[in-house]
Amino acid sequence: MHHGADEAKKTEASADAMMKADIVDTAVAADDFNTLVTAVQAAGLVETLKGDGPFTVFAPTDAAFAALPEGALDSLLANKDQLAAVLTYHVVPGKVMAADIAGKSLNVATVQGSEVAIDATGDAPTINGATIVTTDVEASNGVIHIIDAVILPPAEEAAE
Repeated sequence: MHHGADEAKKTEASADAMMKADIVDTAVAADDFNTLVTAVQAAGLVETLKGDGPFTVFAPTDAAFAALPEGALDSLLANKDQLAAVLTYHVVPGKVMAADIAGKSLNVATVQGSEVAIDATGDAPTINGATIVTTDVEASNGVIHIIDAVILPPAEEAAE
């Protein structure tokens, strides 16, 4: 019985700690975003994403990055501008919670400049076809929604 109370306290404490962490530190702590964190560092976006925000980040998991065509990630990591464009395409200014978009289908401008299509009318919300697997991971300067695929800005797709 006592043990359960301790566990609850611990969980609460770590939830508080997570709440205080900014988007970058939250992603680092989550451990499923090693590629994303590496990419953010390579693109020089750490300071940006540690800024006041608020930001809404659609964060692809390591598995999502691994699913990119072979060589795509390496070429992105080697091209800072292109990498920054792809990453900022996953960021929407402001704090958009799942409840804000529930039941809606809308196009939203990203920090990169192009719009993403968010569809929260079905069972699982999607952004440009990528499924949002976890919503509302709160950070001190915004919110993270975890997605199962890397989304590419329109110019990137045309360049393929």
